[in-house]
Amino acid sequence: MDRREAVKLLIACGAYSMVGPACRNQTRKLDRSKPNIIFILADDLGYGDLSCYGQTHFQTPNIDKLAARGIRFTDHYSGSTVCAPSRSSLMTGQHTGHTPIRGNKEFKPEGQHPLPASVTTAAQLLQQAGYVTGAFGKWGLGYPGSEGDPNNQGFDTFFGYNCQRYAHNYYPRHMWHNQEKAILEENAGSKTGMYGPSLIHDKTLQFIDDNKDNSFFLFVPSIIPHAELFAPESYIEKHSGKYGDESPYNGHDAGSLRYKIGGYGSQPEPKAAFASMVNLLDDQVGEIVAKVNELGLSEDTIILFSSDNGPHLEGGADPDYFNSNGDYRGYKRDLYEGGIRVPMIASWPGKNKAGSTSNHVSAFWDFLPMMCEIAGTKPPSDIDGISYLPILIGKGEQEQHPYLYWEFHERGGRQAVRLGDWKGVRLNVKKNPGGPIELYNLKSDPGETRDLAEKHPDIVEQISAHMKEAHTPSEVFPFE
Repeated sequence: MDRREAVKLLIACGAYSMVGPACRNQTRKLDRSKPNIIFILADDLGYGDLSCYGQTHFQTPNIDKLAARGIRFTDHYSGSTVCAPSRSSLMTGQHTGHTPIRGNKEFKPEGQHPLPASVTTAAQLLQQAGYVTGAFGKWGLGYPGSEGDPNNQGFDTFFGYNCQRYAHNYYPRHMWHNQEKAILEENAGSKTGMYGPSLIHDKTLQFIDDNKDNSFFLFVPSIIPHAELFAPESYIEKHSGKYGDESPYNGHDAGSLRYKIGGYGSQPEPKAAFASMVNLLDDQVGEIVAKVNELGLSEDTIILFSSDNGPHLEGGADPDYFNSNGDYRGYKRDLYEGGIRVPMIASWPGKNKAGSTSNHVSAFWDFLPMMCEIAGTKPPSDIDGISYLPILIGKGEQEQHPYLYWEFHERGGRQAVRLGDWKGVRLNVKKNPGGPIELYNLKSDPGETRDLAEKHPDIVEQISAHMKEAHTPSEVFPFE
């Protein structure tokens, strides 16, 4: 059975049913006059993992085309260096010194610590502005039924993995459609009949079809290319044997307690599998763009593409071979550039200058005010973001950040600040909250190889003050 037949069978059996906007929004007036917004978020895709950002081992032609008709940002940053806080920053418009979710905190048996009901998300604001909202992929901001559940945070429709741990696995035994668990019989036990991202992608395209006559916000938080390193065999065949010697990864297979519950499966060709996954992601981006074009929505749709943090070192991945972090130091869980500087492409045909590049310093928390400006609604007063719409459409004066701030609560606690061309990094914050700050000049030393703290104590003092003022205490994610 191929995946499209499987999707039809799931629908026929009632394993999940897409609740149409007319039902979910019958008490809300929809607005068809505002541009659609699509945000595609890759998972652990490094700055250098796209050919339009320098990847040479394989090509990403569809994402490259998106960049060719849009704007490629060179100095864009994720919300954090791991999944949940990065997505919290994107949804709330707040950096990790303020956003409620500042780390990956598990909730048993399935899910993560929830976004509180008191927070206002980008999806809620767009709902209020008359948009139909849908999220398809990985959530990670609240276990099923919690106040952080996507349906309780502004999304009319959700389909995919609620839990980040379950989203490690590409042949899951179930997913979630809103509040209903969608059992995937094709993956029961040790079966691998349904590749999760392909099923999610079909539902993504269906959402666009279903809402072609409405203004919609489509959030596509893909699980690709996070470990485990699995792709459909047709993709593996295209890449097998092309990347030199392979070091097989021995992981959690059938019989392991972590099999399909967060453990990464074994992979004989990790490098070929990684390239295959990015190939598939690129094809899916191309199909989303093609669907928008097919429906005549191109000039009424803004498409953004980015990644939630830098490349991982898990499941057999070899980011050094692929130069996944480009010229930058560090990986996922680092606050050096390689852990937080990410690709970002924004395309709005007829509005942006095609094929342009911007070195505007921006971050995930800028998305919320940008989409509020597009939708004609007012953002909350407690956000840290600054709209980059002037850059996107080439009109108006672009406001700049005085600085950018990150904090990370694993590995002893870490803080970082970007101040103009300067970058400060403080490690071991939990043991020594006033400890030394490493200082780098990103203009002359983008790889952060030369610590200049002793030569510029005045800059270090400024960065230290910003670290102090940007951090608000959190009982759930304390540094202490």
